[in-house]
Amino acid sequence: MWTNDRYGTLVATLAGWFVVTDRVDPDGTLGVGSTLDIELGPAAVGVVVGIGGLLFLLDPLVGYVAVGGVRARPVALSTVVLAGGFLLGAGVFLRRGHRLFGLAHATFGLAWAGVAVGTAVRSGVTVVGAVVLVVAGAGFLAARTRNW
Repeated sequence: MWTNDRYGTLVATLAGWFVVTDRVDPDGTLGVGSTLDIELGPAAVGVVVGIGGLLFLLDPLVGYVAVGGVRARPVALSTVVLAGGFLLGAGVFLRRGHRLFGLAHATFGLAWAGVAVGTAVRSGVTVVGAVVLVVAGAGFLAARTRNW
């Protein structure tokens, strides 16, 4: 989305986590490059969740990987990384005052942590509980969108 602020600066925002600003050439006629202003919190969440997704996609291509003294499949590691990314996102959104997005990230972060812990300790009840948490969280978010 492109907007003009009150100083005549052309600003582009994408997914709310980075802003491209060009105060030198607001209309783009001089061919001067823009500066990239990346917000650390949302960028870190994006990187961590992206790494989790990459681990998930790499699972069929690579075998077990060694992490410390433990050999694990990348898909198992992706649950831990995704849990960390979503929980980090919860803190970022709650700190900014976005309660609904913070709650959603916290819910799904706890669910992914439940999947990781349940799998690690071989507890089907914990994994099923985590899946129920995901379904309940998705239902809650769907119900909230009706109020928007």
